[in-house]
Amino acid sequence: MTSSLLPGIILREYKMKKDFLKIIVEQKQMELEILKKKKPEHLLCSESQNIREIRPFYESLKNADNINVIAEIKRASPSKGDICLNLDPQKMARDYEKGGACAISVLTDEKFFKGSFNDFILARKATSLPILRKDFIISSYQVYESYLLGADAILLIAKILSQEQLKDLLVLTHELKMSALVEINSTHDFEKAVHAGARLIGINNRNLNSFDTDITTSTRLIPLFNKDQIAVAASGISSRKDIDRTCKAGIFNFLIGESLVKADNTITFLKSLIR
Repeated sequence: MTSSLLPGIILREYKMKKDFLKIIVEQKQMELEILKKKKPEHLLCSESQNIREIRPFYESLKNADNINVIAEIKRASPSKGDICLNLDPQKMARDYEKGGACAISVLTDEKFFKGSFNDFILARKATSLPILRKDFIISSYQVYESYLLGADAILLIAKILSQEQLKDLLVLTHELKMSALVEINSTHDFEKAVHAGARLIGINNRNLNSFDTDITTSTRLIPLFNKDQIAVAASGISSRKDIDRTCKAGIFNFLIGESLVKADNTITFLKSLIR
């Protein structure tokens, strides 16, 4: 079976199960079982005691006087299929830095997004910007794994974690001196993030259960935020018009992937978004 057929197969499976996010989480649980047999978590924990450089991800998003873009390295997605399978993560990371990105996000999920640890490692070597590991993190094992990989920040998705899980993973992330971008898509998710102590909250305009995208999701939810919380709008941002509309609502941080990856001139397009 060729890899190009995978997105279509996944979507058909999604339609049967009615919950795509559940499919991803179940896959992650199976992957974790295999990983833990190869290398127990206590070994990762022990290795994580070695102090390493952490680049300032959270701090890079605090300046509300600027438009801050977390530029994403993304090869494919279940909803869009192949986006740019032959991308060069090193070149893309350098272009993102030249274009004015404040940080970089790298997809490391292999089965559904065709990312890899290698993409992350190559991108980090090519830039001085802080790097976010974007994956479906459901276990402390993956937090230690992220630290050892070289992540400066990780994504925690409120929808796939219990209140207790989210709080515990957030605490562990901060103990390791990394930042956490807690992703929400609803008022319920926001309340969960706040109760867990999240300071950096990403509003995903895409509903991960249905993969429908509504760019107004972020502008509807931003009134819930207080001055101590930093908001990041993600998904569906593809033009300066989208950014201007979202800025008017009070959001100045953006995570942008597909439109950057597909741009004819990445540097020029990124500069046009930030100008």
